[in-house]
Amino acid sequence: MSEATVLYEARGSVGLITLNRPQALNSFTRQMHRELWSILDRIQADQAIRAAVLTGAGRGFCAGADLAEFDFEPGPDLVRRADPGPVIEQAFNPSIRKLMDLRVPTIAAVNGVAAGAGASFAMACDLAVAAPGASFIQAFSRIGLIPDAGGSWFLVHKLGLARAMGCALLGDKLSAQDAKAWGMIWDVAPEGQDCVEAALQLADRLAALPTTALVQTRRLLRAAGTNDLDRQLDLERDTQSALGRTHDYIEGVMAFREKRPARFTGE
Repeated sequence: MSEATVLYEARGSVGLITLNRPQALNSFTRQMHRELWSILDRIQADQAIRAAVLTGAGRGFCAGADLAEFDFEPGPDLVRRADPGPVIEQAFNPSIRKLMDLRVPTIAAVNGVAAGAGASFAMACDLAVAAPGASFIQAFSRIGLIPDAGGSWFLVHKLGLARAMGCALLGDKLSAQDAKAWGMIWDVAPEGQDCVEAALQLADRLAALPTTALVQTRRLLRAAGTNDLDRQLDLERDTQSALGRTHDYIEGVMAFREKRPARFTGE
């Protein structure tokens, strides 16, 4: 059997997902997408998992799509055969949607270069922690394409229009430090600390918190960019009312009143 292109390990209440094509900087094949979907479905069904970390094997996080899977053989129907639209619709878009809809908080551990759609996967996670030497590249303009896998949306929402334009049009490499300063990622791991370990520590913190409330917070923050204040106030009211019927809300308030640590279950 060939080696899995995506690895999975449950570390207590944290699921660790590793893109595993290091020889190709973890660039995505269709098989890789299918293996990722299987793992995300597994996390979705496993109530013991309360947070997830996504990283890459070897020296890169993810170099986007593996262009070797595109058919550029000269001959009839070259334009149709080389069309990137089908792989975006059938593979990348479902992967991004599954990742963003996961029932637990997600953290990207960006261990090396995140190029093209690889940067989109990092930005699709709720938080991202990068190695000091990691970098982010919007390589699409160099091959006559546009940011995909949500890249055109993530860049504007995280960086603002001016910086998004610079990244997307120029295709310059963005350092981990600048990515943090610009709001693309949450943090850069300290020198000497592995970024995966830093991400796992962060995931452990999230896994101990009320999972449902964290995911609902994520939903509201995403909605805030397009909702007006009245709609957001109504959404907050309705969400608070629903959370008020959860175990973790009752436990959190009781623990506060009794001056003891809360024992959240994620429900």
